[in-house]
Amino acid sequence: MNRRELITVVSGATAALIACLRDVHAQNRIARIGVLMVVAEDDPDAKSFADAFETQIETLGWHKGRNLEINYRWGASNPEQLARYGEELVQSAPDVLLSFGTPALIPLHKLTTSIPIVFTAVSDPVAQGFVTNLSHPGGNLTGFSVFEPNIGSKWLQLLKDIAPSVTNVAVMFNPRTSPYNDLWMRSIEAAAPVVGMSTTRAVILDEDDIRKTISFLSRKAGAGLIVPSDSFTYERATLIVSLAASSRLPTLYAYARFTHQGGLISYGVDLTEQLRKGANYVDRILKGDKPGDLPVQTPTRYTLTINLKTAKALGVAAPVGLLNAADEVIE
Repeated sequence: MNRRELITVVSGATAALIACLRDVHAQNRIARIGVLMVVAEDDPDAKSFADAFETQIETLGWHKGRNLEINYRWGASNPEQLARYGEELVQSAPDVLLSFGTPALIPLHKLTTSIPIVFTAVSDPVAQGFVTNLSHPGGNLTGFSVFEPNIGSKWLQLLKDIAPSVTNVAVMFNPRTSPYNDLWMRSIEAAAPVVGMSTTRAVILDEDDIRKTISFLSRKAGAGLIVPSDSFTYERATLIVSLAASSRLPTLYAYARFTHQGGLISYGVDLTEQLRKGANYVDRILKGDKPGDLPVQTPTRYTLTINLKTAKALGVAAPVGLLNAADEVIE
């Protein structure tokens, strides 16, 4: 072995030893994670979200009660409550903060530039000003996004495919919990003339607004509804699906939760997968990686779910091509 080869071998062995020692040191201390969730603690999906994160972080060597402490706060889609809980978490000075949902990230982003933050379920973090670059975000933030702006045109096309008689589409959202809605409204409004539709924005602030919006649409010829990513509507999936069904209103949703409860069609990401991926980044930061050096990851796939029972009740038929493309068909 010549001198150059020897140096290469020694350097490689040294780097491996340093990495190993770093991991051992990281896991011989108690790591503290603060988690700010946009949903309520009694939300039907809350446990599965927490379990997804905790199961994955445990596979990476972090165990609650041994070398890990997790402090949860549940915001119930309430911006004021999220701001208060965010301040509590920041003041507790955890090693890493994990946020779930844009409304949860907003207060954390404002409150600290030093504590590492891993965000999940955030739509277009560059356009919202959370990071300046996806590949190298810099600063104390990184994470996982759920939707990019052009998803709006895809939602519109899918609704048209399954319900061709729809000509007037309302996009229902709460601007307090989905300030990013303008991102995909642009693509929806741009695509609407191409598929022979008109669009309107249905702004809601409470459950009574939801009832009024769907009641109004039920009396409008050719009406349809899109329910995009929004924690406020997500937590009211049962109400929205029930009202849409009783009003015989063809509706597309951003998440499969709605179609599982009887909604017509959904197209979006798996939110539990976002939290599993978030655990991977939390692990890397706890072991020494800087959040600003970890690229923000965008979705690699979206899940299409169709509820045939609901389609039959509405008198619409999903085209064969659409059924073949579906990841899940509920019968």
